[in-house]
Order: sequence, then structure tokens, then C-alpha cells
Amino acid sequence: MERSPIRTLDAVLDLLLPTVCVGCGSPHAQLCAPCRVQLEQPDPSRARPGHPPPGLPEVYAALPYGGAVRQALLAHKERGAMRLAAPLGRALAQAVHMAVPLEPAPHRRDARPLLLVPMPSTPRATRARGHDPTTRLARAATASLRSRGLPARVVPALRHARAVADQAGLDAPARRRNLAGALRVTRGADDLLHTGHVVVVDDLVTTGASLAEAARALADAGIDVLAAAVVAAA
Repeated sequence: MERSPIRTLDAVLDLLLPTVCVGCGSPHAQLCAPCRVQLEQPDPSRARPGHPPPGLPEVYAALPYGGAVRQALLAHKERGAMRLAAPLGRALAQAVHMAVPLEPAPHRRDARPLLLVPMPSTPRATRARGHDPTTRLARAATASLRSRGLPARVVPALRHARAVADQAGLDAPARRRNLAGALRVTRGADDLLHTGHVVVVDDLVTTGASLAEAARALADAGIDVLAAAVVAAA
């Protein structure tokens, strides 16, 4: 099988930059072959928290959250392992495709694109991390969808309207209270969102509070959210 230019570059960088696999700690590669297989052979499925919050759309997850998947998501999000965006984004693309299973353009009457709306990071988190991980994953997923003939684009349509606490350590009711009314649709984005199939995307779903708040904000702006898609479900 022919290797893509991105994967070839990854292999060269792994040789030039001493590193260990983020998934299992084996030497010589940021993501070893067995761990890469776990990310690149997802089996997307419906994901439903035990006590879903009101307004949560149908959620589709590419992978279960654990092992190499968990470590890769954490390395990308918190440690700036940017090259992991490509395999994680390809997994996310498969969850998006299961959520809205459109045919490639030559076989489809509906020409409206898939519009991926990433969950927004807070400005404080973006500054601390040096990047917006969910938007980066959404862009990688969009590239993967386009490579399969599916029109898609990223629409960063959500913003924080007020400060929120760190979600880590909060239980499901506390997360819902923390996020209630926290998001708004950015000015002018609603017109664009009416032109396609809207899917909210995130790296991970746990209680579903974040995705429910995103769907609430979009619905308040008159936007129909078809589904949500994530890389992994806890």
C-alpha cells in the first residue's frame, strides 16, 4: 500500500527526533505501528452517557477512551503533539460519516456540505496550550472527508459568552450547571450554518454536558444540529 506524504514525513521525523510512543512508551516513534492501528481502524458507534443531559443530540464515537487512544488524545491536547492530529482526525471523520452517512458527491443529489462545528476552547485554555486542539482535529477530519469525495468544512461558530470553571473533577450535575448558558453562536455564523448539515465535534464525550450546551446554543440561533461526533467516548 502506498504511504501518504504525511505518514512519510512522520516516519522521517521519528528517525530524526528521538522520541517514544505516546501510547505504549516503546522507543523510536511518536506513535508506534500497533498503537497507530488502534487509532486508524476505528469502529464508530452510538455513544450515550448513563444519565444524558437534556438536549443532548445523538453522539457517535470513533473509539473507546482508553489505552493508546487516551494517551494520544492527552498528548495532542495537553502536550502539543501536533502530528497526532492527523490520525485522530481520520478517526473523527469516520464518526462524522456514521453520524451523517452521505454518499460521495458523484452519487448524491444533496450537494450541501458537512459543517463541522468544533467545541470551543476557552481563550485561557488556548493560550495555555498554545493551540486549539478541537479545531485542529476538526480540520484534520475535514481533510479526510474531502479526500473521500465528501464536501466538508470547519465552522468555528461557537464562543464562550462567560467564564466557566475547569470541568475536570466535576460530576455530571456540576458540569451541567457550570456550562448552562455559557456558549453563544458567533456573529454571522448562523447564515453559513443554514447551508449545510451541522455536526458538533469534540475530542471526547463523558457526561455529554458540553455537547448538550453546544446544541442548545445552536438551536437558540435557529440551527438544526443533526448529531455530534467525537474521537472517543469514556
